[in-house]
Amino acid sequence: MLGRRRRLAILAEAHFSPLDAKTAVGVLRYRADQVAAVIDSTRAGTTAEECAGVGGSVPVVADVAAAAACGADGLLIGIAPQGGELPAAWRAAVLDALERGWDVLSGLHVFLGDDPELAALAAARGGRLLDVRRPPVLRSVAAARASRVEALVVMTVGSDCNVGKMTAALEIARELERLGVRAAFVATGQTGILIADSGAAVDAIPADFVAGAIESLVLEAARDAQVVVVEGQGALHHPGYSGVTLALLHGACPRALVLCHAARRGHIRTASDAPREPPIPPLADLALAYEGAASWVHPAAVVGVALNTLGLEAAAARSACEAAGRELSLPATDPVRFGARPLAEAVRQQLGRTDAPHA
Repeated sequence: MLGRRRRLAILAEAHFSPLDAKTAVGVLRYRADQVAAVIDSTRAGTTAEECAGVGGSVPVVADVAAAAACGADGLLIGIAPQGGELPAAWRAAVLDALERGWDVLSGLHVFLGDDPELAALAAARGGRLLDVRRPPVLRSVAAARASRVEALVVMTVGSDCNVGKMTAALEIARELERLGVRAAFVATGQTGILIADSGAAVDAIPADFVAGAIESLVLEAARDAQVVVVEGQGALHHPGYSGVTLALLHGACPRALVLCHAARRGHIRTASDAPREPPIPPLADLALAYEGAASWVHPAAVVGVALNTLGLEAAAARSACEAAGRELSLPATDPVRFGARPLAEAVRQQLGRTDAPHA
């Protein structure tokens, strides 16, 4: 991970749950072989599987010392809170890790490498502060160049933030590979970068250059892939994060979209002091909105629905997927719970098509 094989301690103190620790959960789901322990003193003595439903028998421990005893040799910040600050209570753990000469990997908006105390300690002890959200040095302005690639570009889009866009993209890419299709995953957020070892955290890039950054990533990925699966961010109807969604749509120029939604969520999650939580539109309306917004630069069609059924019993989860499929007359599944095959098949059917998708 990020240049070498690791045995990470994931710091998720008092936040180790599927919704609060997205980075921890993502790394545990896709890179568990590089995780030695999770640090959360409030749940010490349990396992990652018991707390978050992923990670199997990876132990949850109380502190950095206990993680070191499990064989850890690096520290990963396991959450990405609104505002992106390092929680004050976590600073001692970061200092402890640096004292041991460990690398510290962070996807926070605040760059640990710019903190004088942390940077000095890292230099003195031989560790590194790896801020994966630090934006690329080169900046470019998008010009719909991705619309000319031969590869099929697919993007996951959502009804809200935190509904499973990264997971759906990864699962679709993996399933396409199983079907014999060369697929590339393009990471656009900190967790995806940690999993894929490449990408750009687009929410840390100045607004004028977000579309250009994703355009460059798609052009690079398309050189060796039949399908490029782009991780979506934000949501078109979100009052805070619609901008990054639109920039990704217009930079990536996808031809196919996979709509992601949390089955039990009826309102968009906003800041705690927001005057209201906007209702999530019906899936059919969301599909039309995304197709319309994409068409301003390059036409795209929704080809499937990835439903996040976390918290539902199996029968209710299957029923929710069936209902979503009926509403849009498209394949619908929970790609983690029931597999991504229907979505991958829907994407594969788009390969070789020369007709432009409807808008």
